[in-house]
Amino acid sequence: MSPNVNVSKHPLVLHKLAVLRDSATEHRAFRELMRELAMLLCYEATLDLPVSQRTVQTPMGQAQGYKTDEMIGLVPILRAGLGMVEGILELLPSVQVWHIGLYRDEETLRPVTYYNRLPETPTVQVCLVLDPMLATGGTAVHAVNLLKDWGVKRIKYVGIIAAPEGIHNLSSAHPDVPIHVAAVDEKLNDIGFIVPGLGDAGDRQFGT
Repeated sequence: MSPNVNVSKHPLVLHKLAVLRDSATEHRAFRELMRELAMLLCYEATLDLPVSQRTVQTPMGQAQGYKTDEMIGLVPILRAGLGMVEGILELLPSVQVWHIGLYRDEETLRPVTYYNRLPETPTVQVCLVLDPMLATGGTAVHAVNLLKDWGVKRIKYVGIIAAPEGIHNLSSAHPDVPIHVAAVDEKLNDIGFIVPGLGDAGDRQFGT
């Protein structure tokens, strides 16, 4: 496995992922689990954020503390990535959110852009690409291409489940992009879905 792949071993992640996979989990609970897993994975993905010292006044005196030095942007891939935003916003309420609309052509399995409202120049220093399933990797590679063309210097991928094929394709195209997921599954099937996976993350979130 690529050295830039970070698979969470946190007990809460392992527990919640099993419930998320369960076909008996209804879409309301599925959305809540997605939110919680996104928060836990974001915690791990941001462990290396640079900080600088600051002094704060407490009720009892002064204390030395820290502040983060980089503005973070969340880039959820519509529509499945939307379910990860809320949890991360609870953890990082001051981040910016930029949406990119991509879908995978079911015949070619290649990504197609249908929505992109990124401003002319970057307004953040680091972007977290949010997409629950890293399947073929085509969508993730395309999203990172867009962000690099935009001028973002640091990009991380945060997802729930990855297939080996997706990891290979994203790491080959962008070896500088760390990948943070809850699990790496066995393979892709003949229609490009992760096995055993959890089905279609978008459909299961929104009950469609």
